[in-house]
Amino acid sequence: MTLAFDLLLALALLWSAWRTLATPDLTRAVVMFIVFGLLMALAWARLAAPDIALAEAAIGAGLTGALLLDALGALRSGEKADDTP
Repeated sequence: MTLAFDLLLALALLWSAWRTLATPDLTRAVVMFIVFGLLMALAWARLAAPDIALAEAAIGAGLTGALLLDALGALRSGEKADDTP
């Protein structure tokens, strides 16, 4: 049963990484990056590395995801400001 879960986790990691890189929509790419970070934290936890798993969840998915969402919001508001005369 654990082998099946590990294989499913590996496939989910590959799929989310591919979707993150292949999507043309920036919002979806950021969300998929956050999903990838959370799945990676789960993979580190499965590898019995709880310290790395917590760091990945906090920094990789949490902080970096929030910063990317903020940058995306600033980018979108800058585009709207450029459109108005």
